Amino acid sequence: MTVGRQWPCVPPDGWTAGDLDRLNLDGPHGELDALERIELIDGDLIVMSPRTEFRRRVVERLRDELARQAPAELTATREMDVVIAERQRPCPDVCVVAASAAADLDRTYYLPADVALVVEVVSKSSEIRDRETKPRRYAEAGIRHFWRVENDGGRPVAYVYELDPATRVYTLTGIFHERLMLPVPFAIDMSLAALVS
Repeated sequence: MTVGRQWPCVPPDGWTAGDLDRLNLDGPHGELDALERIELIDGDLIVMSPRTEFRRRVVERLRDELARQAPAELTATREMDVVIAERQRPCPDVCVVAASAAADLDRTYYLPADVALVVEVVSKSSEIRDRETKPRRYAEAGIRHFWRVENDGGRPVAYVYELDPATRVYTLTGIFHERLMLPVPFAIDMSLAALVS
């Protein structure tokens, strides 16, 4: 952060999901640069680090490909919050959501009932959150499908999980290196290599 910038004061009872809509991201006090993404995990405000070119390409192209293949009732979006509890408002890299929910252009977040799939593209600064914390929170919220995409020497590897409704825990259903072909949450067939080429 640059010298002279002021961090927003923590509310007396700590941060809640609703507080993020009231943060002054680019106002006269300059609490946060408008280009920085923030999310709320376990009541802590997390400022995401700058994106790598790998992460940027994967997020943009994965979102585009999912949007192209999704049935009419679903669409894909990127970097939109999901409010899953009072102190949980993660910002997944990519989400597949109900098209009816995405039609509301004033919304700043989705609810778990709107979300069919969340995808996190792991970076060095987000490894623990993307591999452990966020999947646990998404599962507890009942989001049925979760993917984690890792950088393996410049090549994307997708780890695909599905929610076990009895335990509300994700189960690994596949690891994909070259091509991602799945029947759920809808028929998907894509080249992972094309996400970075």
